[in-house]
Amino acid sequence: MTGKNAKVTYLDSTVGPTMADLLVAYLDQLGIEYVFGVPGGAIEPLYNALARSERRGGVRAVVARHETGAAFMADGYARNSGKLGVCCSTTGPGATNMITGVASAYENNVPMLVITAQTAIATFGKGAIQDSSCTGVNTVGLYTHCTRYNTLISHINQFEHKLAAAIMSAMGSPAGPAHISVPRDVMAMPTLDERVNYQLNTLLDRPALIDENAVARLHAEIVRARNPVFIIGDEAGAAIINILRIASRVNAKIIVTPHGKGLVSPYHPLFMGVIGFAGHLSAIKLLGDPAVDLVVAIGARFGEFSSNAWDTENLLNSRLIHVESTESNLTRTPMAKLHVRGCLETIFSRLDGEYSKNQRQWFRKILPKENPKRFQRHADVTSDELAMHFEFDNLSAYSTDTTPIKPQRLMYYLPKLFPPNTRYLADSGNSFAWGTHYLHPFDRRIAGQRDYGGLFSAAMDFASMGWAIGSAVGTCLALEDTPVVCITGDGSWLMSGQELTVAVEEKLTLIFVILNDSAFGMVKHGQTLTGAEPIANQLTAVDFAAVARAMGASGHVIRSPQDLRELDIKAICARKGPTVLDVRIDINEAPPIGLRTDVLKLQNV
Repeated sequence: MTGKNAKVTYLDSTVGPTMADLLVAYLDQLGIEYVFGVPGGAIEPLYNALARSERRGGVRAVVARHETGAAFMADGYARNSGKLGVCCSTTGPGATNMITGVASAYENNVPMLVITAQTAIATFGKGAIQDSSCTGVNTVGLYTHCTRYNTLISHINQFEHKLAAAIMSAMGSPAGPAHISVPRDVMAMPTLDERVNYQLNTLLDRPALIDENAVARLHAEIVRARNPVFIIGDEAGAAIINILRIASRVNAKIIVTPHGKGLVSPYHPLFMGVIGFAGHLSAIKLLGDPAVDLVVAIGARFGEFSSNAWDTENLLNSRLIHVESTESNLTRTPMAKLHVRGCLETIFSRLDGEYSKNQRQWFRKILPKENPKRFQRHADVTSDELAMHFEFDNLSAYSTDTTPIKPQRLMYYLPKLFPPNTRYLADSGNSFAWGTHYLHPFDRRIAGQRDYGGLFSAAMDFASMGWAIGSAVGTCLALEDTPVVCITGDGSWLMSGQELTVAVEEKLTLIFVILNDSAFGMVKHGQTLTGAEPIANQLTAVDFAAVARAMGASGHVIRSPQDLRELDIKAICARKGPTVLDVRIDINEAPPIGLRTDVLKLQNV
């Protein structure tokens, strides 16, 4: 039993509910299941409350091995559950360790409550161990530029109000991390009971507001266009059903940003690939086609990687209409002919309704040879029948069975081996370059499916190495009975691979695919492509399969496509615990990172 009416059992009968129990009651109210963190003396009152919560079947602690990993786990949980991700740390180095994961969530608009501790108020300025108050290493100050809300709670009378403000800010627009720093003595102070005074689950409901005039103009522009293109970003997930339905009805070609890749089936007959970093030539050619008279971008953050390095000739120009629920995304497209603000799900539901009112007006835009029902096919389509309509950089490497295995061939095989509902996460570096360009799951969702995270995820804006390792743990906990594949490099693994033991402890069906080339691969190939000195890119050779077995996981070394085909994938996916595939890739294959290296070369001028 959870929430405000739950009966709490205390190991010490003299202890009643504390402010930490009140905090946990709010997490219960929101249906949050996990708090990711690393314990310590100053944060102990929160862990005491979490222990009491776990005994009654409520929110429980998941112990990360490093605080950055805890933030990455909260990130993955939030992306795939639609709920608030929650992470915590003790004071001092615990709080500073977590900053990288929080900054990543900030750049990617991931809703997160970040809880750090402080030493007791009476010790501020006295040289207490791990003092991170305003008179020590000021952690509240450090979090200023990577959070949507940031405060020290110095008194119990502030506690509930500031907690509510933090949660509402984290789930606002734009979403992102909100940080509360709480001294140990404040967290441990007794409260009359842990009953909540605010109904945050109601307050977080957003009104489905839209700009009626702008939507009418958008409708008119789409109807008038002869050759429209839709660009889909990751924030379009809630509206993807209506977006794809409209695209099929008006015969709009579809491309995605790297972040939006997992929302659209690569086998959709209108899909032309990824634009931007590690994208496809077919998508770039499409935007460069003079016959294209309208580009509608939906839920897209046009940074370097998703704007094709700020391409003003083909993308960021007056053909563009930008449709957004996040106001800050619109600041990157002041050249657009139209900005449409509002709830994306409501906007595209309204546009879809316009089709129902005036079917002839929309239907004329379907090519005569196409049947609208074709776009609704699902279960009757087999993987052998599916076809892609975009171009690869290196098709021969995608289809070769040479040894050592080429990364392109690995990306080809992963969707063939794992079930169609498998989630894929690609880490910073060559992993997300290979994954973005060559990994295409057998996604049959031609008509779209409302989805929080999509089948493929990456965190490219802040591009933290090790993000996918922690995020994969959070993804597994958010999506029970769904296989999760984390594609990462040996460099990232050496930074954050200890989080494997969390997956062991939690008995997660999580497959780590390590691209092992004994190098910082993106650095090595980037130096070659930019003409830089070939320095500081080599790593000591490691048998990661052996390390995995030593940590309690299953481990396999993969050298060839045949090794992959011989894996018992059914057993791996049925296993209640993680598996590590140590893939010894062809070290000479350069990843599709030309967009990034071209930008770096320009910066040398």
